[in-house]
Amino acid sequence: MTYSSFHDLSICIFVNLKSIKNKINSSHANYANMGLVKDIYTPDFYQSIADQFYAIDPDFDRAKFIADIFVSKFDHLEWKQRTKHTTEVLHQFLPKDFSEAAQIITQVVEKLLASGASGGLAYIIFPDYIETYGLDHFDVSVRSFEVITKFISCEFAVRPFLIKYQDQMIREMEKWSRDPHAAVRRLASEGSRPRLPWAMAIPFLKADPSPILPLLYNLRNEPSETVRRSVANNLNDIAKDHPTVVIEIAKKWKGISASTDALIKHASRTLLKQGHPEILAFYGLQNTGSEVKNLLLKTAIVKIGDSLNFSFELQNLHNQAQLVRLEYGIYYLKANGQLSRKVFKISEKIYQAGEVKTLSRHQSFKLITTRKFYLGNHKLSIIVNGQETLETYFELV
Repeated sequence: MTYSSFHDLSICIFVNLKSIKNKINSSHANYANMGLVKDIYTPDFYQSIADQFYAIDPDFDRAKFIADIFVSKFDHLEWKQRTKHTTEVLHQFLPKDFSEAAQIITQVVEKLLASGASGGLAYIIFPDYIETYGLDHFDVSVRSFEVITKFISCEFAVRPFLIKYQDQMIREMEKWSRDPHAAVRRLASEGSRPRLPWAMAIPFLKADPSPILPLLYNLRNEPSETVRRSVANNLNDIAKDHPTVVIEIAKKWKGISASTDALIKHASRTLLKQGHPEILAFYGLQNTGSEVKNLLLKTAIVKIGDSLNFSFELQNLHNQAQLVRLEYGIYYLKANGQLSRKVFKISEKIYQAGEVKTLSRHQSFKLITTRKFYLGNHKLSIIVNGQETLETYFELV
């Protein structure tokens, strides 16, 4: 499993557990037959871990380590609990001095990297160990992150350090942004995201993102697509609190390269979905000259597990071609009876003068882990260049 694919996998565990089976590397094919994420912690994995530590430290008691892992409560632990349990057991078998323990962990990682081994989700115990026991050991922990993140991403583990040490950690991250290794550069941008999903937010960066702008600037023409995607996500986080900061960055970075143009477009996605006038103008998206008509619900009553199916017509009323960004909004009914909109992109393309096009879409209402559906009236709207046009209601039953 590559570094990039692990990152995608680590996100998916929170989004859709079922999709993990499709993202696990063939070298971990035995995981694919397991229904639960927690089952990545297998006897073979622990035997491998024990052997790896024993190879570095002959005093490491492999048999007792494995016995202490598989205590009676193990079968009842969920994935995160098993991760923390493993970290705590490992702590009992490593030197009490954190610097010595961290050195052994990084030696294990370096040996794994040298052997060509692929980092998998189970190895998240390594950054978790540094986060759990190294918060009062800044220098040692930072050096450990630089090694471990080349094997298993550390973006969650660095965040308590960013909160505790702030300026000192920002300086280290700025150095990381200039590191020769792409995984370390990515840690600079991903670890410093003000609103990294499923992780603790960074309040001082939400309030003022200026401390991390220099490290993002260093990555403006980044060769690695994985790092560019991280930079775009960081800027998108910033845009939620400071839209003008991101708009100004987009203006300054435009034209540096095709990949940088794609980066700032991805970074602007929340502003585009919000219909922010300045970013719409920046991308040449006019708010007039298009007409939406004949919005048709093919399924006005939708059952849980089925899809909302709809169609509509779009006409370019201009006598010249124009760029049109098409989206639709689903106003989901919430527990309190209010509606909350989520925007989905359809397309962004050139429509010729007078062109009329019929478009059809469907929106799934299959049960997923990240959204609870409430029965009753929901709303659909069609959005053209950031502006809502036609809308209608449908019932979820």
